[in-house]
Amino acid sequence: MNTSSTARPVRRVLVSVFHKEGLETLAQAFVESGTEVVSTGSTAAFLKNLGVNVTPAEDVTGFPECLEGRVKTLHPHIHAGILADMTNPDHAAQLDKLEIKPFDAVVVNLYPFADTVRSGASEADIIEKIDIGGPSMVRGAAKNAATVAVITDPQDYALLAERITNGSGFTLPERRYLAAKAFAHTSAYDATIIEWASKHWTKPETLDKAGEITTYTRTWDKESVLRYGENSHQSASLYVDPLTAADFAHAEQLGGKAMSYNNYVDADAAWRSVWDFPEDIAVAVVKHNNPCGLAIGETVAEAHRKAHACDPMSAYGGVIAANTTVTLEMAQNVKPIFTEVIVAPDFEPDALELLQTKKNLRILKVPARPAAHAQIRQIDGGLLVQDMDVFQSEGDNPENWTLVAGEAADDTTLKDLAFAWRAVRSVKSNAILIAHDGATVGIGMGQVNRVDSSHLAVDRANTLADGQNRTQGAVAASDAFFPFADGMKILTDAGVKAIVHPGGSIRDEEVFAAAEEAGITMYVTGTRHFFH
Repeated sequence: MNTSSTARPVRRVLVSVFHKEGLETLAQAFVESGTEVVSTGSTAAFLKNLGVNVTPAEDVTGFPECLEGRVKTLHPHIHAGILADMTNPDHAAQLDKLEIKPFDAVVVNLYPFADTVRSGASEADIIEKIDIGGPSMVRGAAKNAATVAVITDPQDYALLAERITNGSGFTLPERRYLAAKAFAHTSAYDATIIEWASKHWTKPETLDKAGEITTYTRTWDKESVLRYGENSHQSASLYVDPLTAADFAHAEQLGGKAMSYNNYVDADAAWRSVWDFPEDIAVAVVKHNNPCGLAIGETVAEAHRKAHACDPMSAYGGVIAANTTVTLEMAQNVKPIFTEVIVAPDFEPDALELLQTKKNLRILKVPARPAAHAQIRQIDGGLLVQDMDVFQSEGDNPENWTLVAGEAADDTTLKDLAFAWRAVRSVKSNAILIAHDGATVGIGMGQVNRVDSSHLAVDRANTLADGQNRTQGAVAASDAFFPFADGMKILTDAGVKAIVHPGGSIRDEEVFAAAEEAGITMYVTGTRHFFH
């Protein structure tokens, strides 16, 4: 295809933008080329101050802006000029008869809806930042890529200025690309509105017979291109939620190399793990999206020592997260350990200075704890969407557990069982977690049967502790029921004194009887915490 034959010079432009940055470049091109410019409100005033001969939109429409600016460009003299396909003789004839002039380019950016939401503005102010005329102009120009070039990205102003100045305009393939970019822009804009509205304008009981929303629409903004993905042959990028600002994806990096895809995956897992203990000081050490140590303590330094002690070998090259300010004492303990990432709500100045001496250590500051949100997993041809597992079940409260074997646990043992039950949520299924004194001492994760996970948890507890028998007198949690007594027996034979698990197996009574025979305490929760 000879694309040069589809090039159309840009002689008449509609400009209506909220953000004025970069308009100086366009203004210079408009002035030098004598481009006819139609504009609205503050944009028109801005361009006039730059020496551009601007025709106000209301002079084109014959109708003033009204409703406090809600209506400016919603008029046939604007939209017919945008939507007329000038390669269609009938369209051209209609415009001539109606005395409407076509536009060659439309330059629009939209009201800052997401910025307004992030600012904490009132609902009334947020509603006023739902742009109507802007998306209408963008979509109209994008639909009419046959003859109109649409610019929504300020980074493209220099390109438009160049094409105006040299008189070449844009070819059809170029206009189509810009149109696709514009549709992506308005689609993302609408998706932010949908995300906000779905949280704040929920279905009232009075509409119980009305249909449900059956689409799942979200958008994320590209924040950065990562060096590569999970492996070096995979490309990857970080996208962030445009309606939030203080969460993990928006972390402030205070030191170290650029974050990688795997760094983000592991650090996010660690960050979520420590906030499973919002009432305690908690530290997690994560490797390959699994905790190799998780503990609570009286101080953050104590919690880190206990978490690291669970599996010092696996902690090498791991990620550390704390749910409170990192102190100098903790930083001194971390410094000798090769660590990829450390993430916390804040760092004491002396601690930060010390950690920054580790040039490769990525230091992330995240002021806000993780928020419960929908979890999304892509499958071939679709998405799976679920509520986040945040211990919302009644069975997550130890007060609702059922004692099925042995004597009721004393306060110290029950506290360890409660810790183990929360900690096992972070472990990939099938998960068995052994704990003592508010810390993990052995973790069996990601195995295809619970027997193997039980063996792994015991082996790691007792082979990584300089000959100590860390299972003796410890407690254990299983993320799902024991289908047979064999996995549980591995734990009891190793000296575990109490176990908590969901129950629900057809062989529960066999498992309970084995626990009773072994002389241990056993509770069932009635809920499980699979993590695939």
